[in-house]
Amino acid sequence: MGNYYEYLHTVGFEETNIVGNVYYVNYLRWQGRCREMFLKTHAPDVLGDLQNDLKLFTLKVDCEFYAEITAFDELSIRMRLVDLAQTQLEFSFDYVKLDALNLGVGETLVARGRQRVACMRGPNTRTTPSRVPEALVRALQPYVP
Repeated sequence: MGNYYEYLHTVGFEETNIVGNVYYVNYLRWQGRCREMFLKTHAPDVLGDLQNDLKLFTLKVDCEFYAEITAFDELSIRMRLVDLAQTQLEFSFDYVKLDALNLGVGETLVARGRQRVACMRGPNTRTTPSRVPEALVRALQPYVP
């Protein structure tokens, strides 16, 4: 399925609901966190660009759930590049529960998501589509399908 960027996460109590399983909105938060950590690690120049006038608008997001997870489960959120267009990107996310008893050998796919992002520039009242920054294109090269 190609290369992926991996963000490791341990589920906390604050991410669960009264029943004890992970509240669904956290999966979407983890997509954003994974994307942010990718930028921090592989495209720090883009972070500076975001402080100027670059905006990354999430146009579409979804997540399909296959199994429940609970507090202290160890997750690998694996982000893959699905599409790299002139002004937009699309990522997929696999949420994989790591089996600590098998020292990371056992894995269970618990959810899968997608996210479509548009690059925009300009003041908040007059943003217009913008090309994906060259620094981000370079950082994504190892992940091109």
